[in-house]
Amino acid sequence: MIDYNKIIPEKIQAIKPSGIRRFFDIANEMEGVISLGVGEPDFKTPFAVRQAAIQTLEKGRTWYSANAGMFELRQEISKYLKRRFQLEYQPREEIVVTVGGSEAIDLCIRALLNDGDEVLIPQPSFVCYAPLVTLAHGVPVPISTKAQNHFRLTKQELLDSITDKTKVLILPYPNNPTGGVMRKEHLEEIAEVLREREIMVLSDEVYAELTYNGTHVSIAQIDGMWERTVVVNGFSKSYSMTGWRLGFAAGPAPIIKQMTKIHQYAIMCAPTTSQYAAIEALRNCDLSIEHMRSEYNTRRRLIVDSFRRLGLDCFEPEGAFYIFPSIQSTGLTSEEFCEKLLFAQKVAVVPGDAFGESGEGFIRVSYSYSVNHILEAVKRIEKFLISLK
Repeated sequence: MIDYNKIIPEKIQAIKPSGIRRFFDIANEMEGVISLGVGEPDFKTPFAVRQAAIQTLEKGRTWYSANAGMFELRQEISKYLKRRFQLEYQPREEIVVTVGGSEAIDLCIRALLNDGDEVLIPQPSFVCYAPLVTLAHGVPVPISTKAQNHFRLTKQELLDSITDKTKVLILPYPNNPTGGVMRKEHLEEIAEVLREREIMVLSDEVYAELTYNGTHVSIAQIDGMWERTVVVNGFSKSYSMTGWRLGFAAGPAPIIKQMTKIHQYAIMCAPTTSQYAAIEALRNCDLSIEHMRSEYNTRRRLIVDSFRRLGLDCFEPEGAFYIFPSIQSTGLTSEEFCEKLLFAQKVAVVPGDAFGESGEGFIRVSYSYSVNHILEAVKRIEKFLISLK
């Protein structure tokens, strides 16, 4: 009899499953559950994008692309980054197309880390960063950001976390789960610290297009930071293309070269059909971005006002499509609140501690749902809060 505990490496066994999924596994087995938990746009992929994909299938264009992605797509990504964010990258050497933004994050981490290198991760933040660092034999170092700062990374928090082993800083803004953003003045303070050190930045900008009250600013735009930054982005949120699994990374050629090499052996190339669809999205669907952002902004205001009316403290998010209200006034932990709410009123939200210890006392609520869906969920949450009194 094989002892699989001896076969499977300890580092793999020690990685916890995503805290997001547990509640949805329960919710999927219950009838009548209404969810505010999934981070997925409720808009269909733009019609023109779907049509472009269908046409390529009908023409039999289903072969492998270049490892780094179709050159035509990389050209469009280069134009897009220039058009939307004033970032300049050469399509041939400074861009790689990946299977979602998640693969781009994984490639970047693996391309940069030696064993024992430390990676600074502001938290609360998306669940994949720390496990991917561990898998690359690095050491994840969480930085607890604070609600009073709208969960932005501050200069002092960064300084307090840097050691002689620090290799990478992950900047996950606009932020999942908090909706926090880093404006230009905040990024300039971070850049002031990093320009003096050999530390790279992995800037996860997958929610860049969902920035309210102004436009997104990348740290790669800040003086002296382009050569220190790998920008990760994708099509899932901006073009409502989650299931197409397509992302990209842009950065200095020596790093993109190594990322492409890893991608070459692990994946070969991103799906060709998705790449053709993405070309159409980048060329002709900017108006779809504006429409979705406008709709999310309406929902954002509705849900923030609703939660504040319920007595749950909530700062107004400036990006992505999540709010991160405090539930500390209820006396429950994040896990207890979410579990009791699910069973009492059949509403699924995500406990804040799924995104790091500093998320304890909060819950993540997504507004990537229709207004009617949100209003029904709020009614149920109100009943639940009344029952706790």
